[in-house]
Amino acid sequence: MKEIFHTNYLKLITSVTFWGNILLVVVITAVTFFLIRKVISLLEKRIGSWAEDHENRVAHRVFLDVLKRTRVTLIFIASFLFSLQFIVLPGQVSGTIPHAWFLVLALQIALWLDQAVQSWLRYSLTNFGPDSHRNPVTTIILGLLFRALVWSVMILSILANAGVNITALVASLGVGGIAIALAVQTVLSDLFASLSIGIDKPFEIGDFVVFNDVAGTIEHIGLKTTRIRSLSGEQIVCANAILLQQTIHNYKRMQTRRIVFSFGVPLATSAEQLRKIGPMIEEVIGRIDKTRFDRAHLASFESDRIMFEVVHILKFSDYNQYMDIQQEINLRIKEYLEETGIGLAGPHRFVTFENSLPQEEQPA
Repeated sequence: MKEIFHTNYLKLITSVTFWGNILLVVVITAVTFFLIRKVISLLEKRIGSWAEDHENRVAHRVFLDVLKRTRVTLIFIASFLFSLQFIVLPGQVSGTIPHAWFLVLALQIALWLDQAVQSWLRYSLTNFGPDSHRNPVTTIILGLLFRALVWSVMILSILANAGVNITALVASLGVGGIAIALAVQTVLSDLFASLSIGIDKPFEIGDFVVFNDVAGTIEHIGLKTTRIRSLSGEQIVCANAILLQQTIHNYKRMQTRRIVFSFGVPLATSAEQLRKIGPMIEEVIGRIDKTRFDRAHLASFESDRIMFEVVHILKFSDYNQYMDIQQEINLRIKEYLEETGIGLAGPHRFVTFENSLPQEEQPA
């Protein structure tokens, strides 16, 4: 048996057909490899020039990075597999070629998709500015999830193509995943809460929020916690899952601000003067930009003053501008009241003395 195998082997390596097939495979592999590399190089140059000429350069740069992720080794293997189509191979060898094609293509496609996600993630993070409404943490989480999904699908596809029963493997991974999720459910709840904050955007970095007894500006939205700089200066750290359970007042997203304030005039003010106060306030507020007069009424009679209630609508949400305008309104109201002699009501205390001594005991 050994002698027969040795004889057949000698006939094979000394035959003209054998060396002709090897030469054909080498030539076709070299030509195919050269052509593929040339096409990829031309595409890289053309896309690079497009990226410089067009405004939407991010898409071109991502596509350029994807092309550069093409592996030379995989191109060579694909060229070799292509050349094997032109010769006659034994049955067992020819049966493995489709599996080899699938392995090469699956690995290269996974590399392309992985590079696309990485490039998108890199350009998205570098393009963040002060006016950006995107959450970098959400972008990172989505990028990691997409990359994990790409490689998981690639590995499972290769195993399934190789004849491995992946049903039991997927079931085992599912059980293990449930056990891990139960062990780190607090961390995962904060992680998915961070993802929810990034997608739903109830608040963003730089927003001024108020909830419970906390009031401050959002400084950082992390994977597990959100950091808030309070008005008094200290940093408040709150878990994302707990933060989403609160009723949050986001004052930065106010389109307008409704202002209600009141002031008092003396009880001795005449009815004629009281009737002039409302139109006076309307005129004062009407002369100030960025606010709109709503109403001014005599609201109530107090024990020592007559109260007026005034409402006006600011056309912006900035608190400092609101205080500047409110200060100007207050000063003009005071000027009018001083000019008309009405004045503002001050605190009064009425004291009544009762004499309970008999007439004969009263002092002279």
